[in-house]
Amino acid sequence: MESLDSVTTCLSQPVHYAICKLGFEKKDTYDINDILSGNGEVRWQAVTEHVCYLESDQSVDYIQSIRSLGPVCESVDLYFKSLTKEQFVTQYASWFHWTNCTEVFLKVFHVLQCTQATEVALGLMKLTSCLERALGDVYLLKGNDCPFLLRDLLASEQLADVFGQTVMNVLKVFIGSPYGLNLRNVLWHGFASPQEIPAKYCAVLLFLTAGLGQLLQTYLLQTKCVLVHRPYVIFVSLKELDAFPGKYLNNEILSIAEELVKQSSFVLKTMLPFWISALTAFKQSRYADSVILLLPQLEAGLRLLFTTTNKCPNRLLTAESSALYTTFDEMLAKHLDNGEVNQLPVVLEEPAMASDFLWDFLNHQEGPRIRDRLSHGEINLETFPREVANQIVGFAITILCRFSDEDMFSLKEHMVIKPLMNFASCYRSRFHPISQLKKEVLGCMKSIHLWPELPTVPEEKVQMIKGLEGKSEANPLILMILEIISQLQHYMPQNCCSSDDLINSVLTERLLMELCDTRICTLYSPRPVLEVVAVLRKISTQCHQVSQQVIAGAGLRYTQWVNKTLRSRQRHNYLRMLNSIKFLSPVLRLILLLITLELVSVHSVCKKNPFDYQQYLKFLKSVLQYTENLVTYTSPEKNKWDETMELTNKILIKIRKISDRKLMLMHLAT
Repeated sequence: MESLDSVTTCLSQPVHYAICKLGFEKKDTYDINDILSGNGEVRWQAVTEHVCYLESDQSVDYIQSIRSLGPVCESVDLYFKSLTKEQFVTQYASWFHWTNCTEVFLKVFHVLQCTQATEVALGLMKLTSCLERALGDVYLLKGNDCPFLLRDLLASEQLADVFGQTVMNVLKVFIGSPYGLNLRNVLWHGFASPQEIPAKYCAVLLFLTAGLGQLLQTYLLQTKCVLVHRPYVIFVSLKELDAFPGKYLNNEILSIAEELVKQSSFVLKTMLPFWISALTAFKQSRYADSVILLLPQLEAGLRLLFTTTNKCPNRLLTAESSALYTTFDEMLAKHLDNGEVNQLPVVLEEPAMASDFLWDFLNHQEGPRIRDRLSHGEINLETFPREVANQIVGFAITILCRFSDEDMFSLKEHMVIKPLMNFASCYRSRFHPISQLKKEVLGCMKSIHLWPELPTVPEEKVQMIKGLEGKSEANPLILMILEIISQLQHYMPQNCCSSDDLINSVLTERLLMELCDTRICTLYSPRPVLEVVAVLRKISTQCHQVSQQVIAGAGLRYTQWVNKTLRSRQRHNYLRMLNSIKFLSPVLRLILLLITLELVSVHSVCKKNPFDYQQYLKFLKSVLQYTENLVTYTSPEKNKWDETMELTNKILIKIRKISDRKLMLMHLAT
């Protein structure tokens, strides 16, 4: 990739002017006492009068408002610099309690004293995310579904009712509107370099947040409402996120990373301080800070690659309010907005690895969605887990390495770098619906494998109960299952079948694990593939629910049997359950095998014409209907075990018919 040392800013000319110059044009000086009362309360009217409006429609005139508010910001910045930490805490700490992030805001004050550019930018990113979360909590005092975008949140009637429309207009000048300074977005999307964010804008947002706390206190006293904070998102299954094990991210590799940053063509020189600060924060165990600094830089570096490879250099810059700027979502898409194929995955060389990793950690709904959750204030910054930071830092180092000069070959081949590069090249998607289905199928099979261990009454007790002829009735079902397995054998690994016992040699966890280990393309899955996977996941979920109900029901009934607390009818029902388990286990395992075989061949669905595709979906939905009915019939409320036999007979006939006619995806794939 060509070097772009000539790039001095990623802000377009109008955006650069608005952020770096417009707020400095007016040279008036404001006495802080004009906007701050003696007891430390914000004089909102003195602030809001600086917001200007267009004569045409009385909407905010953002250009004039930025210019007019510039001296106010200057006054606030100088005022904060004159305070000691103790004075600031005494006067303002209580006004930040409404954010549920008091410590974050107190640290931002400290940052303003040192005026280190990267720290100011970091402080502003943390401030905006925490403020957005708090405003969302306030919104929920009056509304139900909190808007996802800050822009929509600030424009809501609910917040205007609490704080006043003129106050919300002040906020919109600084954050949330593409027509204003839009500080949150230019930072979180990696457009602004450290020196391009004036510290006075960070200071004024700190000031305004305290002022909002004062207004909110008055509102809560008047309305007798109680502000409730939504719980933070907690990362579960951290082990599942462990693509880059933390033990490989030691000081030695971080030192190498600091050298790579200076040489890599992935890093714009103006952004270098962000990278160094991110690595330093990681060394200091400030994991949230490290990731907050790195994510925008990964976006900036990928945007540089994206614009170079797709020959659209103008997209490197922030767009005007009338156009979209280039973000992760577009860079990870298959096609450009003009319909041409996106060349970025090709340039990344390991397209599946890099794109799958980014989709997993940033975009997939069931993944950690780290950037969204951090930037919208959904994560507790004080307890951000190292395990998550490891992944972003590890990935960043591999990308730096990939785009380093040949002169850096010795570093790239360094023994501590190689393991990371190997982890990267072996990465497979973990949160794509296809990957999730694999996990769900294996989890369900594990659950069904517990059935033989369930406590049960002796077989002779079952035989003694009149009217239980279930065993002979189940035989035709078992024979049909065997017939279907025989048809499916051609689509399974050769080593898995034993002619002596097809059910127990084929319908096993080992076979499913082997099939699930098959690599299936997850990147840019076509819509029909995702639709099929969605139905298969629903089927798997219902199967798991049936298994859990059987396990819970069998355990409870056995205890009641032993304790002789079952009435006659309940005893009969329990024994019917035990009879049903004999055929339900192989049926559910057969369905899981079908799901897995279809998943392995899922991309073949694109070969079906529209009519055949709809017929195939109809078949899958009939299997889903069967499993949903099973959930109902095996529930403690229904306990209709005899009916499960009739249901099962019908679905097995349908599966056999579809298999006979070779209408499944596995048939198309061969």
